[in-house]
Amino acid sequence: MADTVRTYTRKIGLPRLIISALFIAVCIAAVIMKQDFRLLVSDVLRRFGMFGILALAMIPAIQSGTGPNFALPIGVICGLLGGLIAIELKLTSAILGYGFIPAILISLPFAILAGYIYGRLLNKIKGSEMLVATYTGFSIVSFMQIGWVMLPFKHPEMIWPIGKGLRVTIALDSTYGKVLNNLWAFKIKGANIPTGLLLFFFGSCFLLWVFSRSKTGIALNISGDNPKFAAASGIDVDKNRILGMVLSTVIAAVGIIVYSQSYGYIQLYMDPLYMAFPAVAAVLIGGASTKKAKISHAIIGVFLFQGILVVALPVANDMIPEGNLSEVLRMIVQNAIILYALTKVGGGD
Repeated sequence: MADTVRTYTRKIGLPRLIISALFIAVCIAAVIMKQDFRLLVSDVLRRFGMFGILALAMIPAIQSGTGPNFALPIGVICGLLGGLIAIELKLTSAILGYGFIPAILISLPFAILAGYIYGRLLNKIKGSEMLVATYTGFSIVSFMQIGWVMLPFKHPEMIWPIGKGLRVTIALDSTYGKVLNNLWAFKIKGANIPTGLLLFFFGSCFLLWVFSRSKTGIALNISGDNPKFAAASGIDVDKNRILGMVLSTVIAAVGIIVYSQSYGYIQLYMDPLYMAFPAVAAVLIGGASTKKAKISHAIIGVFLFQGILVVALPVANDMIPEGNLSEVLRMIVQNAIILYALTKVGGGD
């Protein structure tokens, strides 16, 4: 019996088991405390869809052998540039998704170029990818503090009324804010189902799955799983590492546009820096390691991670009603999950 339990624990992964148990526990607590479960379900589904693609960006990076992409802010900034340029050029007609489609299309060249350059860099420092990635992400975010002030944007909804530069937070009410959330949305017993958002996320998962089954996708996976065997078989490992980073950066660019439309705002300056760790933690909680990852790991991990954040906070606020502790508790719970995931990168091995 004990051997069977240990076998299933290793198969499923200790982090996933513990986080799943915690999620079930806070859901039970929410029912006991008579929380509005319809609102909680709506929030879980919304956050699942809006964070999902950012976590999905980790899959090709890990599969190519470069490890979790802690330089996710590179792709995030490319996506933000695409969104800003679409609004600046007023490509916000209804037929263009109020700017959502142009934002994605404009961001792609930036993301492909940035991913290629970053992939070349990682090929020069094999073995130190995660350390260098963290510094690279921080550096690009710091550099763009100047860029957001100096870039020649003129749209009145984006720039400061007095002074120079872009605002810290730019509202998307008049453009593509909630465009996916509201697409084919419907209610089930009071719980809002963001159909368009979920379909876009699962559609992205399907496209990545199709790519992973292609000849190029299989070669990329082999390059990360066994570089020596791949090289002996005539596969260009360095080329596939670059391809993995290009894909990761492109998905991150699309992911931040999806995130921004769901949130209703574009957030600039230091905010892109905080996107990498939750995405890494999500795939690790979902069962991935620093060397192997599947699309299912991103789906499961994001659902558990965001589900706990959504349900645990109102429960904690009911238990400690003195003052509004929601933001403090959110940071404590989120960073505790991230820290735990990073200490269990082997998925329970």
